Amino acid sequence: MLPSYTSTVGLAPRTPLVRWVQSLLPEKGWYETPRGIIWGFIVVHLVFLAALLPNIINGTVEGDLPLYRVWAEGAANSGAWPGITFEWVYPIGAFLPIGFANIFGPSNYQLMWFLLTAALNAVSIVALTNRGRSVAGYRAAWWWMGILVILAPVGLLRLEGITAPIVITALVLIARRPIVAAILLAVATWIKVWPAAIFLAVIAALPSRRAIIATGAAVSVGVVGVVYALGGLRFLTGFVQMQSDRALQLEAPVTTPWLWMAIMHRPGSFIYNNISISTREVVGPFDDLAIKLMTPAMAVIAISIVLLMVWARHRGADANRLLLVGALALAATMIVFNKVGSPQYMLWIAPIIAVGITNGWRPWRIPAMLMMWISVLTTLVFPILYMPLIAGDPTVAGILTLRNMLVIVLLAWAIRELVRLGGRAAALRTGVFESNPAALKQAVSR
Repeated sequence: MLPSYTSTVGLAPRTPLVRWVQSLLPEKGWYETPRGIIWGFIVVHLVFLAALLPNIINGTVEGDLPLYRVWAEGAANSGAWPGITFEWVYPIGAFLPIGFANIFGPSNYQLMWFLLTAALNAVSIVALTNRGRSVAGYRAAWWWMGILVILAPVGLLRLEGITAPIVITALVLIARRPIVAAILLAVATWIKVWPAAIFLAVIAALPSRRAIIATGAAVSVGVVGVVYALGGLRFLTGFVQMQSDRALQLEAPVTTPWLWMAIMHRPGSFIYNNISISTREVVGPFDDLAIKLMTPAMAVIAISIVLLMVWARHRGADANRLLLVGALALAATMIVFNKVGSPQYMLWIAPIIAVGITNGWRPWRIPAMLMMWISVLTTLVFPILYMPLIAGDPTVAGILTLRNMLVIVLLAWAIRELVRLGGRAAALRTGVFESNPAALKQAVSR
């Protein structure tokens, strides 16, 4: 009879070397532990730091930071305060992070911007995981870190890298700490305008909206008071006018038809460099009509979404899901119907999806997967293939077109989900599912 080697091997004592190797291997389910998420965060940001290290060592900056540093230096050395002494493209609150990164001088600007971004990212991870106590939050945190890696060229080097984690933290806190959440949202809105979409969603979805609106208004009154005291009130809303005067930017979804006309060399259609604002724009037949119509179209669609949310709320839709889906629809609207389009705009919608995933993967799997593909295509276009794009390469234009189409699909998903939220809530209230418990369970879980 042959001996049973399986049993003897299985019972063999482990050597010190084997125990040491096994201690290095991750335990089962490590990604759902505080230690796993902490190490994941550290590794991701060490990679970011390594990529930025040449700039940090040499005292140089990348992305939009050269312009930010010029503004910060102008304020520090000559008193030329953006939004105070001259009209500025951003809301006045944007100077908070821009000025903060310069506190140790221009040579340390890249390092300080990275540290600020990393700190805010850490806060957003803590919020998503509920300080390590939410299993669903771990999946959301890993997804969010994946998005940060994919969109790193803009997430690390533009203002959206500051506002996105602030919005995540605010959305997580909005049910438990509405006043704190409102302060965070107001600050984020005064840095970049897009978090105003969250405020609109709050107005339409939440019963506690009065306190949130009042807090946001109080913060805004404080900002206006400070600007008035500094003598810059006449420039307070200058960013609105500067944005409304923009032409069709290369990457905006609405620009897609004109981009292809330029590639096909249709008369009067071409891509050009707007030197005054350092961006590529496109002109072509009837582009002036599109420029005039986009802002009113965006307003009409946004109002329609808010009304749809109010309808769903009155039909009994879940307030939390209504808020997140509505915010996603409004943020996507600000991208799809915007004549200005930049890669960092994808960080307007990703934070909302990250918070949605904390409520369960299944209800948010479609927007989560769409957002992953949108992010990959966005980074392929900028910065990897941007130079061929501005040269009119049809392959890269095809990638950009696909990205824009996926953003439109994401908007359509959000609007359809708002309709379904209202419809399901009404069906539950009227007892449609009373005779079919399985259908009721499925409807509630969606």
